[in-house]
Amino acid sequence: MALTSRNKVSPNFSMSGMTDIVFLLLIFFMITSTLIHPTALKLLLPESSHQTSAKPLTTVSITHDLQFYVEDQPVDFNDLERVLQEIIGNNQEVYVSIHIDKSVDVEYLVKVLNITKNNNYKVILATTPE
Repeated sequence: MALTSRNKVSPNFSMSGMTDIVFLLLIFFMITSTLIHPTALKLLLPESSHQTSAKPLTTVSITHDLQFYVEDQPVDFNDLERVLQEIIGNNQEVYVSIHIDKSVDVEYLVKVLNITKNNNYKVILATTPE
């Protein structure tokens, strides 16, 4: 009389649980990577209790040592208006975000605001939440 085992081990492995985890991780990393701002300029922005949801087309940054940047490219102040016109072109209802270090005098902010006013650009002043 031959005895046979009722419990047979199946050599198959189900990967469905593993693929669910991989897709969840993929979605998580895709979402968190879009939250990282690509510019590497270190600015201490002024604080504000109000934030806007408008999406700017480009950014102008002024560092504490009075260096002007459009996006992350250094620009001489005399060329700032020309560079903005090249980037923006004839677009209407365009937002320009201004990132200015809080130690910089208001005089330089006013100069950039005059350029945006002369070209009918809308301005967003970047701040940190209080």
